[in-house]
Amino acid sequence: MNRRVVLLAPLAVAAASGFGAWTILRRMKEGTFDPHDVPSQLIGKSIPPFEALPALDGATQGFNSAALTGTGQPLLVNFFASWCVPCVIEAPTLMLLKQQNIPIWGIAYKDKPVAARAFLARHGDPYTRIAMDEPGRVAIDWGVYGVPETYLLDRNGVVRWRQAGPITDDVLETQLKPMLRSVA
Repeated sequence: MNRRVVLLAPLAVAAASGFGAWTILRRMKEGTFDPHDVPSQLIGKSIPPFEALPALDGATQGFNSAALTGTGQPLLVNFFASWCVPCVIEAPTLMLLKQQNIPIWGIAYKDKPVAARAFLARHGDPYTRIAMDEPGRVAIDWGVYGVPETYLLDRNGVVRWRQAGPITDDVLETQLKPMLRSVA
């Protein structure tokens, strides 16, 4: 009996792998497979509480979770870093959102203040407020696994949308703008 189980185990693993590959290929053909899409556990929930993060030197004040939930208006929280190449790609889109009076609160993830300031001087500063998360603890609580990562909070501080990766023109038009209209 044990010998049969040992001999059939590789067959079961191969069958499961084949089914997984078939599912991925089917979803790719349908256009519903996004290998970068990792669902956030925060959607529909309040943001994780966190103590005050320090402000980026020379910028407006830093903030804590209570400040994010106490604005009474929808806002974006954008995790970024000076060393992040996709953050450069998304910078013009964030500046466009700033021009449209969409509040964006930035959290510099595992970055140094000097480097973050230089990044903002070079690519523009779209942020209403900027805080530093040098150790990355707040990002861990939010489930951030890479930068840039952006969250849309409704007026009550509930996460309604998340974008892992840069906000491109396509993401802005097809995802973010409809979400902004729904929480306005």
